[in-house]
Amino acid sequence: MAARKIPTYPDKIKGSFKGTIEAPEGVLKITKIAGHYDLTIPKGTREKAERALHVFDRNCPVSQTLKGSVKIEHSWSITEEE
Repeated sequence: MAARKIPTYPDKIKGSFKGTIEAPEGVLKITKIAGHYDLTIPKGTREKAERALHVFDRNCPVSQTLKGSVKIEHSWSITEEE
């Protein structure tokens, strides 16, 4: 969001995450992480925000570290300020 000059603070973005733990080979491991983001953005910036959300994991150190070993899913809800 910062690259597109969309403020994320204070309280403009909130995230909730859920991990799935399975034992596919008899050993517990995290197999999936689902993240949901609630964003409040300035009116007229939805297109920029959605573009950022679609590509942010390319530069996210956590996503890049877990890539290939943990399935990561993202979803979001966007509210535009009046």
